[in-house]
Amino acid sequence: MTQAEPRQGGVSLTKTGADFLVWSHHAENIDLCLFDHTGEDEIARLPMQRTGGDLYQLHVEGVREGARYGYRAHGRYQPDHGFWFDPSKLLVDPYAKELDRPFAHDRRLSVFGEDTASIVPKAIVTQDRPAKVVMPFFGPGSFIYEVGVKSFTRLHPDVPEAQRGTVAALAHPAVLAHLKRIGVDAVELMPIVAWIDERHLPPLGLTNGWGYNPIALMAIDPRLAPGGVKELRDTVAALHAEGIGVILDLVFNHTGESDRHGATLSLRGLDNLSCYRHLSDNPGVLVNDTGCGNTLACDHLYIRRLIVDSLRHFVLNTGVDGFRFDLGPILGRTATGFHTSSRTLHAISSDEVLSDRILIAEPWDVGPGGYQLGNFPKPFLEWNDRARDTVRRYWRGDAHMTGQIATALAGSSDIFGKDEHTASRTVNFVAAHDGFTLLDLVSHSHKRNGKNGEDNRDGHDENFSWNNGVEGETQDRAVRNNRIRDVAALLSTLFASRGTIMLTAGDEFGRTQHGNNNAYCQDNEMTWLDWQHADQSLIDHTAFLSALRKRFDVFAGTDFFSGNADVEWLTAEGTAMSVADWEAAEGSLLTMILATGDTERSKPARLAVVFNRSHDTLDVQLPSSATTKKWRKLPSERASAAFRIKPRSVEFFVEQ
Repeated sequence: MTQAEPRQGGVSLTKTGADFLVWSHHAENIDLCLFDHTGEDEIARLPMQRTGGDLYQLHVEGVREGARYGYRAHGRYQPDHGFWFDPSKLLVDPYAKELDRPFAHDRRLSVFGEDTASIVPKAIVTQDRPAKVVMPFFGPGSFIYEVGVKSFTRLHPDVPEAQRGTVAALAHPAVLAHLKRIGVDAVELMPIVAWIDERHLPPLGLTNGWGYNPIALMAIDPRLAPGGVKELRDTVAALHAEGIGVILDLVFNHTGESDRHGATLSLRGLDNLSCYRHLSDNPGVLVNDTGCGNTLACDHLYIRRLIVDSLRHFVLNTGVDGFRFDLGPILGRTATGFHTSSRTLHAISSDEVLSDRILIAEPWDVGPGGYQLGNFPKPFLEWNDRARDTVRRYWRGDAHMTGQIATALAGSSDIFGKDEHTASRTVNFVAAHDGFTLLDLVSHSHKRNGKNGEDNRDGHDENFSWNNGVEGETQDRAVRNNRIRDVAALLSTLFASRGTIMLTAGDEFGRTQHGNNNAYCQDNEMTWLDWQHADQSLIDHTAFLSALRKRFDVFAGTDFFSGNADVEWLTAEGTAMSVADWEAAEGSLLTMILATGDTERSKPARLAVVFNRSHDTLDVQLPSSATTKKWRKLPSERASAAFRIKPRSVEFFVEQ
């Protein structure tokens, strides 16, 4: 796809006015509605002209940047046949880049004949202003930091009150200092495009704090970025100036228009039958491969173009470095299931603007054949939940985990080595926004989601978690210390793994959600990071791990180990692991020795990583060689060939 191809929607300013363009195959006609500067009063309703390619267009003299507008579509209202045309519904332009207000639920959004102009956001006419687009200076093997924009800075004491919880706050010197302290390569921003709360939340007094329920796929939610596109562009530039990239987490699998009983706000009103997937033999029934009520028809040419154009917009006008795709298999779905060679996946990776961007897939959805870990085409990286569960089970003490943890540490060749592929595309993580925090993972054996209003039925039941002897919060100092110790071990394991790694903001200082493992609707102190009580020892430990990862270049590589001197797996006695050692049920101690470059010394080195998951101090013997007789424990302890490894810990050693 090139810029020379004709547009499928949006507004283009001219010398005398503006050209409006919107797509619909099934609409009978479409009206453009213009509003005053407040967005409250409709000042003109103008019929658009249908052209070839199912496009409706209109040039309006006198329109300038900042004008407010929306659409009304006419046609059949026959939901049982997939038609939802209702000219009483003001519709948001799918190509809108800024909105004048957030979305909010109202019964009128779902009722035929009820006018919604007073409650629907108005799109704002904007002028594209190109950002400085640079080659991403991070890639596979990097440290990604997952950030919920509002929750990250809402309680930050150094950020001005008016700026807290916004995209602009990410560029505050105190925030940048923290990102630099822990060595972040790129921040991955949870959804920032305009979303609407699920309709069951307002009666419960709850709001969606995660944003995985979008309506406008290009427009940034004004609650997160009052300054619109410029705010994101300036923040990306500020992060880039500090050597930190920006990845946007985007949702192209469903929209907040939801199921049959949901709202009519944009695509549903413009062309429901084309934009969403329906049962082939019953067009009145929406396919729900997302678990969110509807599924975007990503194989439809219009939706494919909308997705690619959205990505291009964020690169060209804000300068972002890459994207993470929520429920990624939807991008590769057709009526017959997921296809790794889908035209939409290819259109994204081959586009001239997007071809050098970082692309990350969440490789599962809830539809048939929805688990596709390892099946995405290059260059997509993939969230690796199997490695996540392996790390959790290993440290929980599950039996027969030694081989599995070694495979995960080495880049999961069992998953990504298919079809003779020689490199890993894994994104390793132990905790993410969805699920327990790291501290809750070692503090709760069971989820506590009662405050979500669903009688604790929501969220995953199996989390491979443990509580260190007491369920939930406790004042027992020994239990609390053991939990911090376990979090440190989990962090060490993550940073010692080969491939890209991801850490969720706040897990580096012991954040808690009090056992809630599905806190999407807790836009409050439960999810807002408590900077005042951050555990500084954990932050220091994370900073050490990140610096170590940058010092030894083995972690930047993604090629699978050959086993010929590039990696060794040893017992506590310093001997090679036997079949019996690999198959032992307990497997309390494992030593991984990596051949690596040492950037601090500018020469080759060997790095030993020792994992002790037992509750006892264990002795370990590290091997000597013709050039190495002693090892030095990092960060800076004595040199020796034998060491005592503390319980429930990971220790690092470099050859002398």
